[in-house]
Amino acid sequence: MPDPSLLLLIPAYNEESRIEPVLRDYARHFQEHYHGNFKLIVVLNGCRDNTLDVVKKVSNEFKSIQYLNFPAPIGKGGALIEGLKLCNQGDLIGYVDADGATAPAAFLKLVGHIDEADCVIGSRWMEQSVLLQKQTRLRRFISRGFHTIVEVLFWMHINDTQCPAKLMRSSVVRQILPTLLIADLAFDVNLLVSLNRAGFKILEVPIEWTDMVGSKVTSSLFRSSMAMFLSTVRVRLIYWPTLYKLLRPLRPLEGWVYSKLRQPIPLSSTKPPAAE
Repeated sequence: MPDPSLLLLIPAYNEESRIEPVLRDYARHFQEHYHGNFKLIVVLNGCRDNTLDVVKKVSNEFKSIQYLNFPAPIGKGGALIEGLKLCNQGDLIGYVDADGATAPAAFLKLVGHIDEADCVIGSRWMEQSVLLQKQTRLRRFISRGFHTIVEVLFWMHINDTQCPAKLMRSSVVRQILPTLLIADLAFDVNLLVSLNRAGFKILEVPIEWTDMVGSKVTSSLFRSSMAMFLSTVRVRLIYWPTLYKLLRPLRPLEGWVYSKLRQPIPLSSTKPPAAE
């Protein structure tokens, strides 16, 4: 019996130096080890380097690789929202980062757990997790601080909301798509809160992980962290309708703050894009 069809998303922003081997590894690994239809879509988000040409070159070699190109910056969360709109192209849909921190074999293990839940997420903070290269102390400190904020606001009891290795049933994604609004790195919180509020089961499993040199989160850590905090509070207010309506006059200020932090403001819904 064939495995369920799988659509894997990789958001990419200026990844010309790292993405080619990652795409090749995923295409080859799933070609050899996955017995269902596999498609990988790179969602390019405002790239100013040669990432598009690199992706085009690899996609010409592997039929399983396609891409969406958004010339204007829409944020990592925005790129994933656009990619998730293609959920009707597979039984399962998931995403990983473009830097190769999650190896293909590690992501494939998530697929093995999908019968146990509606969404399976990798975790770097479980006892059985394997960290081949740990984050810096500063990254770990900020990560645990952010985890505390998320837990206080939403009480989901998830160890690692931010690990970019997640897999979902496409039927589930179709139901929560209208609630996915956060375009920055707090998108993962938006996704998990939406799943949790809709009553879907989330399974957290240990993962093998390698923190990669050159992370764009590290290079803009303060701005990214502030935007993530603001967006997480915004998600909480969405589920507090009375206060959310009272704060509506402050929306222009919200946009100004995001622009000063050089982070994308929450996106509006658009029509599903067509992958090339």
